[in-house]
Amino acid sequence: MSEVTESSAPEIGYRGATACVAAGITYRQLDYWARTGLVEPSVQGASGSGSQRLYGFRDILVLKIVKRLLDTGVSLQNIRSAVDHLRSRGVSDLERMTLMSDGATIYECASADEIVDLLQGGQGVFGIAIGKVWSEVEGSLALLQGESTVTGESVVVSSAVSDELSDRRKRKLA
Repeated sequence: MSEVTESSAPEIGYRGATACVAAGITYRQLDYWARTGLVEPSVQGASGSGSQRLYGFRDILVLKIVKRLLDTGVSLQNIRSAVDHLRSRGVSDLERMTLMSDGATIYECASADEIVDLLQGGQGVFGIAIGKVWSEVEGSLALLQGESTVTGESVVVSSAVSDELSDRRKRKLA
């Protein structure tokens, strides 16, 4: 097992069990969501008996968001719409996005003003700040084992590994 540094970071895939731990879901949920197309692994899909799915960081972020939405009572149908919407957004959008919901409908808010407007309209009951979820997933994965898609060897992702969001933040500060 090797440690990956920023300069040598290949794409990292996480096996199902690792994705479950990082997202706080059961393997049964993960398997069902993959088979029904809700959240499919972007690094490597299952290709037959014995093959391993590999999930990327963004996949695990979406898994954790799905779990939070389910925990608050949002229907799977509405969650599917939200997941499709999240997939269509760029990293810069996710960085500042908050998902708000009244338990039935999910709203995207990109600013504090939009959140206030939604709450004043009586529509928002709870919110999920995706940037915070991103940090939680990043912290969980820093302690877990991934797999290099280049070599297939196990890797531990150190906190020095950069992802899309970290790179954007570094550029903003520079």
